[in-house]
Amino acid sequence: MGADWSLAAGTLDVASALERLDLLADPVAASVRQLDDARIGATEIDPDLADTAAFCEKYGSPLELSANCVVVAGKRAGEVRYAACVVLATTRADVNGVVKRRLDVRKASFAPMDDAVELTSMEYGGITPFGLPADWPILIDPEVAKSPAVVVGSGVRRSKLITPGEVLTQLPNAEVLDGLGR
Repeated sequence: MGADWSLAAGTLDVASALERLDLLADPVAASVRQLDDARIGATEIDPDLADTAAFCEKYGSPLELSANCVVVAGKRAGEVRYAACVVLATTRADVNGVVKRRLDVRKASFAPMDDAVELTSMEYGGITPFGLPADWPILIDPEVAKSPAVVVGSGVRRSKLITPGEVLTQLPNAEVLDGLGR
């Protein structure tokens, strides 16, 4: 069963991610191989245009079909708890409400860039829900989950993945969380 990547691809040529593992960060490639889902597409882009707004403008990809994956951290009893939040680019993650409660921490905030890059083994601006550390919850907004095709990072700035939102909900530790995107 294939996916209609054209909804989100704009002017980009998309191929099966399983056939273009060379475009993915190592942990992302391992995750894509494990899922073995032909609905995940990959496409090469200009790395200088990896940020969502620039990407959408250049390649004609609809902003409402792009999702951002942000790493959030919070502390409880001296323990740092991490999560990834996946929300549409037209929204922001409710870090100090929904995410803070889900992580059961006093305060939650975006993880420092250096920590996010080191812990995920991905490039800043390319962090994706695929291939994240096994103990992190992946919190997904319902609008992302029901999207027929959504653009996410590939772990590197030189490419993107396009997949039905449903595929993201099948990742280990994935949770669809009402109210995540605001």
